[in-house]
Amino acid sequence: MYLALLCLAAFLAGAINSVAGGGTLLTFPALLAIGVPPIAANATSTVALVPGSFAGFWGFRDELRDSRRELIWFAVPSLIGGVIGALFVDRVGDRTFARLVPWLIFSATALFAVQPLVKAWLARAVPHDPRSRAPFAMAFQLAVAIYGGFFGAGMGILMLAALGFLGLTNIHRMNGVKNFAAVCINGVAAITFIVLGRVRWPLALTMAAASVMGGVLGARIAKRIGEANVRRVVIGIGVAIGVAMLVRR
Repeated sequence: MYLALLCLAAFLAGAINSVAGGGTLLTFPALLAIGVPPIAANATSTVALVPGSFAGFWGFRDELRDSRRELIWFAVPSLIGGVIGALFVDRVGDRTFARLVPWLIFSATALFAVQPLVKAWLARAVPHDPRSRAPFAMAFQLAVAIYGGFFGAGMGILMLAALGFLGLTNIHRMNGVKNFAAVCINGVAAITFIVLGRVRWPLALTMAAASVMGGVLGARIAKRIGEANVRRVVIGIGVAIGVAMLVRR
């Protein structure tokens, strides 16, 4: 029964990540629910979602033909920050991390909810030339990547804001670049967690297969249903899970 729960969570997470981000809000609590310790749950969730992020990135490959510049700008800070975040979460320990989790979930959900407002404010506050914005966007992406390696829920929303900051307006192109950066962040974080011995492999491999299917499906349906409908669902799920975990503690 618990494997079915994990597969469902991973499938939905893969689909959500390919559209808007926030899939960790499903996989991480699902692993906690079956008794996996917090840091091991975080590590296992990260490893499980890497293939789904790649599937989501591949699903938007046609929209990325002219995005080489943005891919490079996002790859470098994503790789560096992902390692830093993963090493940091390993150092804080399960007890401290468990105390932080409900607030991390609330923060990620809030960021998800206000992302359109943040993107609009950044567009007004900074010059419109993408090259002049690149250093700011890369610095912001480094901070996002550190957070992503540490926990990850909601980092997709932050990356969409950064891409809007660069002047991108096509949501499908933005999702493609965002998914590529997520592969970089989760990939190096996953390698770090593997080296540290934090991953529950039977669970991670089972969830990875489900997340790939979800990532492929999510990339297909994103162009049909739009981001707004997915956004409403993820916000509701995030608030519910955050409240439930706070009450549980």
